[in-house]
Amino acid sequence: MEEKFPFKNLHSREYSGHKKKVHSVAWNCIGTKLASGSVDQTARIWYIEPHGHGKVKDIELKGHTDSVDQLCWDPKHADLIATASGDKTVRLWDARSGKCSQQAELSGENINITYKPDGTHVAVGNRDDELTILDVRKFKPIHRRKFNYEVNEIAWNMTGEMFFLTTGNGTVEVLAYPSLRPLDTLMAHTAGCYCIAIDPVGRYFAVGSADSLVSLWDISEMLCVRTFTKLEWPVRTISFNHTGDYIASASEDLFIDISNVQTGRTVHQIPCRAAMNSVEWNPKYNLLAYAGDDKNKYQADEGVFRIFGFESA
Repeated sequence: MEEKFPFKNLHSREYSGHKKKVHSVAWNCIGTKLASGSVDQTARIWYIEPHGHGKVKDIELKGHTDSVDQLCWDPKHADLIATASGDKTVRLWDARSGKCSQQAELSGENINITYKPDGTHVAVGNRDDELTILDVRKFKPIHRRKFNYEVNEIAWNMTGEMFFLTTGNGTVEVLAYPSLRPLDTLMAHTAGCYCIAIDPVGRYFAVGSADSLVSLWDISEMLCVRTFTKLEWPVRTISFNHTGDYIASASEDLFIDISNVQTGRTVHQIPCRAAMNSVEWNPKYNLLAYAGDDKNKYQADEGVFRIFGFESA
């Protein structure tokens, strides 16, 4: 069967603005803006025209005093974004003005952040394996829990009733929400589980591991239905496209793999020049943003990200 999506005619465009490497890229809920978070202590908001025309405008979000490791947009509001930083703060910003509207001081260096799908809560993970849940309206912690294992990435399911943690033990811990009561421990991989992505259609979630595999799980049965084996290095970042048909995964391999979710077969590989930190598909179009440890010829951080999926003119 031929792929419906003609990857061969597509190319990537580069966006530069950061002074140091980009750790995280994320699209807003309507797919019109992309945010990038960097080691240079800033985040930037880019207005991206889906067909790639016109000059790109960007706004700088300044205020953090350490690396902006991860960021995520409000799933219900196209101009609100939350950032997590090593400076122990979590900040909420208005992407139109670039102003910080809320700020919470937490106990450790924050490395993970994710919104509950209804936009009411934000979960933050820090380097000390502590999870904090913030109420978005008051921007105050409502739950705190420290785990006695390495917690790598966190995610809610589509309904917000389940909360997932990927761990250094190769497991995925499934908790009920909001009680955070343990529901299930999935023995997912033979090495640490690094990243997790929820299929936007709600059928699956995928887990990327240090064993270089990506596993695909049926969310209703909690069973592994297939594995993707194209990468040879620990999987750092994964993302489903908006239809749930494709999954992108990346590592220290010098390509990003795009595979068909149903068949498990690779449909395209995007070459890259460095280890990747973040890949994310646009929620409306087949545009994939990606960022990594790119360096220039003087071995200095480039501070760029790229978007794949523009048609060649």
